Amino acid sequence: MEKTAVRPDVVLLLENFSDEGKRLFYSFQQADKSIPAVVLEENGFLPEGAVSVYGYFLGDFAQSSLASGTPLYFNQISVPEYWRISGTNRQGEIYDLGRKRGRILYAKPVHRRLVATVEWLDERGAVRTADHYNSQGALYAKTTFDASGKKVMKTYFTAEGQEKIVENFVTKDIILNEDKKVLVFRGKVDFSVYMLQKAGFAHCHFFYNTLSTPFFVSERFKNPVKKHVLFWQEPKRNDIPGNMSYILRQQESQTKAIFVQRRAAYEKLLELGADRGMLHSIGYIYPFKRDNSHGRQALICTNSDQIEQLKKVVEALPELHFHIAAITEMSPKLMAYGEYENVSLYPNVKTTQLDSLFSRCDWYFDINHADEIVSAVERAFLNNQLVFAFQETAHNREYVAEEYIYPAKESDRLMADVKKTIADEKLFNEHLKLQRACAMAEKREAYQNLLPYMSKGSE
Repeated sequence: MEKTAVRPDVVLLLENFSDEGKRLFYSFQQADKSIPAVVLEENGFLPEGAVSVYGYFLGDFAQSSLASGTPLYFNQISVPEYWRISGTNRQGEIYDLGRKRGRILYAKPVHRRLVATVEWLDERGAVRTADHYNSQGALYAKTTFDASGKKVMKTYFTAEGQEKIVENFVTKDIILNEDKKVLVFRGKVDFSVYMLQKAGFAHCHFFYNTLSTPFFVSERFKNPVKKHVLFWQEPKRNDIPGNMSYILRQQESQTKAIFVQRRAAYEKLLELGADRGMLHSIGYIYPFKRDNSHGRQALICTNSDQIEQLKKVVEALPELHFHIAAITEMSPKLMAYGEYENVSLYPNVKTTQLDSLFSRCDWYFDINHADEIVSAVERAFLNNQLVFAFQETAHNREYVAEEYIYPAKESDRLMADVKKTIADEKLFNEHLKLQRACAMAEKREAYQNLLPYMSKGSE
């Protein structure tokens, strides 16, 4: 569907491109409201339609002769002769014989092993410099550290490799080389305000998502008509934050409304006396991949053989076929489960295999200990899989209904509930509906109905 043409009357102002910020950005896109996003931190991997306050000045790396055009794979980092690079699914490492010289930090999702940052270590193993790479495989910034490991300075380079911006973390100054002039800004707020003015956004509504720098930036744009909106994405707390109290006094702040994106936080703020006229709740428009087909294929993704009560679950639920996937080798303990007729194992699972498993399984069991891999719970949710978890193993509770997170000691209740759900398609659908409600899944109309707070676009 062609997106509605929207004038740049609204700008999404994000602290960083966190999971929450990303969901808000894509919710507007799903609602056919492609408003530009300005991010106050650069990560090198921002999508089309989003730019950082730094990246705005750096030029087009897609046209740069210094860029490869694609992200660097971990073993493509340039190192001296005879040095070696090794990598796991968490990070890469650089060695000079037996001495570790560097760490390679991956962009998300980390299992793809694409380079975001390379940290270089001194003789004591402390980080002294860090090279930052972007989605075009270009070095766009370098950070230096002092002997104690604190950040001192970060230098940003243009697509042509020229020094453009220097941020001093000690003095908080930001220096911009522009049009043969050297401009000095006394902090990120001043720098961000300059960028927004330069980009032609000074007349806009700002939809922002934190009460820190984005809030202070929005307050600098005073316009009697174009007021701003806070999208509050933090967990509930036992008080109303100071800057939110300032907003709720209405007469003083440039912000006219607060949209809370966590149900518990919204209810708590009302309980604390927040103005119901200014406070609203709204979730996200999720890009669901498919409908659940009510099949009997279940998926577990793990990076270890520590899967809570796996034997009991497999034996108690013969109605389900369990597909267990790992992006590494599997231990003999886990490989032994291949003897069960209702278990299939996928050690060193390929990306195409994993995509297929997410698309054809209708259940997900978040019962593995240790770290989550491949953003599994989120992917299960977006594929409309019904998710069950143990309290001791649940990784991403935002996508799981609390009713389906069980104490491990109550595993019999989990399995009894699964059996009931298998036997009753209506109950299955009710569970899926509850799961989406707990994640505050919205329809497109919810965002389109934000029109009182934003421009209707081009006439």
